[in-house]
Amino acid sequence: MRKKEKNKINIVRLFITILFMVCLIFFIINSTETLKNRTNTFVVANGFLSYEEITEGYVIRDETILQGENYKNGMIQVVSDNQRVAKNQTVFRYYSNGEEEIQNKISKLDEEIHQVLESSGTNIFSSDIISLENQIEETINLMYSVNNIQKMEENKKKIESYVSKKAKITGSLSPSDSYVKTLIKQRDDLETQLQENSEMVTAPKAGLISYRVDGLEEILKPDNFNYLTTELLNSFKLNVGAVIPINNEKGKIVNNFNCYIAVSINTEKSLTAKVGEVVTLRLSTTEEIPATIVFIQDEEDETRIIVFEINKEIKELIEYRKISFDIIWWNSTGWKISNQGLVQEDDRDYVERNKAGITEKILVKVIRQNDTYSIIKNYTDDELREIFKFTDEEIGKRKQIQLYDEIILH
Repeated sequence: MRKKEKNKINIVRLFITILFMVCLIFFIINSTETLKNRTNTFVVANGFLSYEEITEGYVIRDETILQGENYKNGMIQVVSDNQRVAKNQTVFRYYSNGEEEIQNKISKLDEEIHQVLESSGTNIFSSDIISLENQIEETINLMYSVNNIQKMEENKKKIESYVSKKAKITGSLSPSDSYVKTLIKQRDDLETQLQENSEMVTAPKAGLISYRVDGLEEILKPDNFNYLTTELLNSFKLNVGAVIPINNEKGKIVNNFNCYIAVSINTEKSLTAKVGEVVTLRLSTTEEIPATIVFIQDEEDETRIIVFEINKEIKELIEYRKISFDIIWWNSTGWKISNQGLVQEDDRDYVERNKAGITEKILVKVIRQNDTYSIIKNYTDDELREIFKFTDEEIGKRKQIQLYDEIILH
């Protein structure tokens, strides 16, 4: 009897254990489904979407080379690099015979003028002097943050030029009977001697003066882009972001109103680009500027030469020939959703809205789309009539997506 009771108890225990396990499994499954339902939804919200690609390009400018007969003598900049000049304005001159000796005399006169003015306690205030003093201070401060030898030499020459100009202006503004006037007269005579014995080079047209000449000015020209090929661009073997060095024999006048950037590209989006299309370029300065596609040439292996025209940041790009930048093919703002929330049926896009546990399928218009997200909106009544031939009754019954709606992800 006791044995039967014992077996009976074991059976009850087994039943309870099985029941417990079943309940536990059911709880786990139910919890998983609940969590799944919570995470597999997406809330419609305002957002921004863009399609961007990083690439490398070659800067093409309208450049006119300036070179005189005495280019082997070396040059002195009359107008500083990257400054605008007028037509027929003197830009630079070549060294003359005995140049070094005359320059040393001018430097000594500048120093003497400065010492005389300081000892006399004469304070001359001029907007030109203040401007030069600011330029000297800015250039000196800039030298502390530059570790490029070429840049340091350029800044050093700028400072020498500013100091010389300051001394000349200061002397010219001092009293006519002063000793300074005599020193200034001597200085002017020396400068006249230099100019008479030097070859002066003037600008044939207005634009930016640049002394950064790399030899590609006569090759990369903006007149006709048919000559551009991937093979040609690669043959230059240029480093991205490399600064074009200052040339001591020649300069050039650069059109400061527009320039071009040529790329060799074979991405999916580039293959659908069209001439006249306006995109946005993001340069290394993080500046975003509009650009117009003005030339497209197809090559083998679906590679394309695309040329963008820009009319901003011309001055900032004058130091470079090859740059890295982002092409922002398009950008859009609006109601942003995950692509997993879209369902396609009969070439129409739908979303399934979860509203208080009830799902509704809603027709939506996809404005923009990348690999992850889409910008959507509702169709207008006219669009529904024209595109889908909806009747007024169908339009009246349709559901519309709204901001902050919860859509189901698939």
